[in-house]
Parts: sequence; C-alpha cells; structure tokens
Amino acid sequence: MAEDLTEATAELRDAEQQVERRSAVFKKELGLTDLALTQILFIIGLPWVGVAGKLGPSHVIFWVLAIALFYLPSAAVVIYLNRLMPLEGGLYQWAKLGFNSLMGFMVAWNLWLFVILNCSEIGLQAATSLSYAIGPRGAWIAGSKWFISLLSSLIIGLLVLVSILGLGVGKWFHKAGGVTMLLTFALLIALPILNYTRGTIDQYQPLATEMPAVSLFSLNILGKLGFGALGGFEYVAIHAGECRDPVRTIGRSVLVAAPLIAVMFILGTSSVLSLVAPEDIDLIGPIPQVMRVGFGKLGLAAGIVPVAIVAFLGIRIAQSSVQFAGNTRLPMVAGWDRLLPEWFTRLHAKRKTPVNSILFVGAMTLAMGLVGLIGVGEQEAFQLLWNASGIFYALTYLVMFAIPLAGLKGTAERAPLWLKLASASGLLMTLLYVTLSILPVIKVESRFAFAAKIASVIVAANLIGAVLFLVAERRRSRETVASDNAVVD
Repeated sequence: MAEDLTEATAELRDAEQQVERRSAVFKKELGLTDLALTQILFIIGLPWVGVAGKLGPSHVIFWVLAIALFYLPSAAVVIYLNRLMPLEGGLYQWAKLGFNSLMGFMVAWNLWLFVILNCSEIGLQAATSLSYAIGPRGAWIAGSKWFISLLSSLIIGLLVLVSILGLGVGKWFHKAGGVTMLLTFALLIALPILNYTRGTIDQYQPLATEMPAVSLFSLNILGKLGFGALGGFEYVAIHAGECRDPVRTIGRSVLVAAPLIAVMFILGTSSVLSLVAPEDIDLIGPIPQVMRVGFGKLGLAAGIVPVAIVAFLGIRIAQSSVQFAGNTRLPMVAGWDRLLPEWFTRLHAKRKTPVNSILFVGAMTLAMGLVGLIGVGEQEAFQLLWNASGIFYALTYLVMFAIPLAGLKGTAERAPLWLKLASASGLLMTLLYVTLSILPVIKVESRFAFAAKIASVIVAANLIGAVLFLVAERRRSRETVASDNAVVD
C-alpha cells in the first residue's frame, strides 16, 4: 500500500512538472495587487444586488447565510487546491490530477461554455446601460436587436485584441475595472445617505432586516446568492503559470478581496431597496436604475448619471475581459494534453499568448450572443442565457468541492476534516443552485418552455463534450501506440 501511494504521488508530481515546463515560456505578469483587484472585478456581478433586492429587507439574512455556507468554504477550498497544484489551467488541472482526464476535460468544457455564454450577454447589457445613460430618447436602444448585435461585435473584437496583447496590457484594464468597481459601489452606498440627509427619502436603515419567508422562491434566491453571486475565487488560478509566486499571491488575493466583496454586496443591496421597490427592480441593470432614481431625486441626474453609467459599462467590459482571457487558456491546456488539436497551443511569436485559441473563442462568443437574441423578450433572453451559463459553471464547482472529499485517491494527499466539512457545505449550496436554476426569477411567457430550453442546452452540451473527449482519447491512444512502435523499430 505504501508503495502504491508513493508511486501515485510521484505520478502526480511528474504531471505537475510537465505543466510547469510548458508554462515556463509565459511572462510572469501578475502580482498581489493585480489579482486582488481582478478578484473584486470578477466576483462582483453587478446584477446580483438587484436579485437580492427581490427578497426585500430579509436580504441581509440571506447574504449572511450565503457567506457562511458557500463563500467562506469556497475560499478555503481554492486556497488549499491552489497551494497543492499551482498550475496554468487552474480548475482544469485540479480536476484532471484529482480525478482523471475525463473529469478534467468536462470541467474545462463546462467552464468554457459558461464564459462563452456569459460574455455573449455583453451586447444586451451594454445596450441597457446606454439606454439609461441617454434617458427617454434612448429607450429604443435596449430593444433594438441590430444595435445590440453591433455593440456585441465591437466589444468582443476589443476583448480579442486585449487578449492577444497579453496580460501585460490586460492587467491594467482589469485593475482599472477593479478600482472603478470600488468607486461605483462607494457611490451606490453613499446615494441613499445623500438622499436621506436632503430629505428626499424618509428613512435609511442599511442593516434593517426581517425574518424571511421560506418558499421555493426564497430558496431559489439563496442558491443564487451563494454560488451565483459569490463564486469565482478559483478563476484567476487559470493564470497560475503567469503569476509571480502563484501559491502566495493567489491565496493572499482571496484573503484581501473576500471581506470587501461581502460588504459591497450587503450594503449595495440595501441601497437598491432604499430607492426602488422590490417588485420594480430591473434585473438587467439595477445599478443604473438606482443611480437614475437616486440622483434624479437630488436634481443631479442629468449631469452625473450618464457619466456613472458609462463607468458602469466600462466595468462590465473589463469583467468580460477577465473572463475571456481565462477562457482562451482552456483550449490551450487541453491541447497540451492532446485532447484538442495542437493548433490551439500555438503562441503569438512576440506576446506569447495563445492567438489561435483567442480567435476561436472570440468567434464562438459572438455567435452565441447573436443566437441568444432570437425569439424571446429582452429580460427573458437575459435570464435564459444567465441560468444556462450559471449551471455550466456550477457543474465545475461540484467537481471542485468533490476533490477534497473524494479526489486524489491513491496519493498521500489528504484534506483535513474541517476542509472536508467546508467542501460538503459548498457542494450542497451548489446543488441547491443547480436544482432551482431552471426556475426564472422574472415572469416569462412559459415556465415549462423556459425550463425545457435550459435543460436541453445543459444535457446536449455535456453529451457533445463527452463525445469530443472520447474521440480525442482514441486519437491520443493511437498516437501513443504509433510512437511506441516507432521507438521499438
């Protein structure tokens, strides 16, 4: 038994060293400040304060539950796995080495699809933001499919360019987005205070709460506030091979960002509720909506709101840049393992970025965004894409939480009991999200059709992923046999 453990551990270390050798060519662009601001930028999903606002004053209790049951456990698991396997590709490598190649590939496949779908919403969200910035004259923008398509093409083209230039350029874009996110939330949190001191609202109690009613709706929101709003700590680990001292910097970035993010979400939701009734919250653009209402009461909307909303749009584009850059590394690392063609691994001669993978991901993102606008209303299109992409991402988290519980078999690595308990909590919260995500928060034309669309997308996509893996595995086996025969000859 001891010999088996030693052999399995040696195989794990050998696999890690192969990835590290591949990663040696990358420039080490990312430090602690870069990663901490990127964490804040990536995890703070701007619509989540609107989703939480649907709960009314009980949102504080739900945020606290989500933080205790999911947020802190996910932070602990990410720090543990990154310390154990600080490798380019992040969760893909953790799943591959913790379980097997099939699990790693399916994790990468689902994570890749999540980002494709998430970034494909950028044109719709940009159009909504611009319509708020312009005012009544721009109301047509949010519903214009041709204008949304044009915005999608321009923004995704920008993401491709920044990704080709590399993280040496992209990190400044991401840090600017992180700083702007902090300033935006500071303004959002200050807005009800300004209104209260000017007498335009009767009261403001940011931490006022009430016991929530337990219902399918409230459980749906709890799942979304847990995994949906607070997931994302693992994403920067995709760039571990491009970090300076990845074990230390990635772990510390989680510790720096976590408390700031928690405070921003709770107080940001309180600001939304102080100015907009729960039933009137715009789930696509709650922050632009609140700024227009809040500054409108102060008589300052005409000058401040357009600037603030344009800044908000810049944040969303910077978030998409973080997602897009990480997503382009997944085909590359799968290509390293010969699960995708070597074409995906080719690097730009000067920038050392996976240029072919970047172009491919850009084309797929744009195509998915255009398809998502066909045949449904504006908010239903957003919810359909959002729920489907969220489930893809959640499936990767189920695997991540399972690694400390059931992974790394045959090796000497064993997670401590407290981490296993944290993993179990995170796993159950993620399962809650998956189970209830087919139920839309907003009213749609047909709940059955909505659920059927999401379920069919998830099942079909994973069947395609499994087939792609099996085909690649057979090709890889044939190549290995041919190589062995050539050595013998």
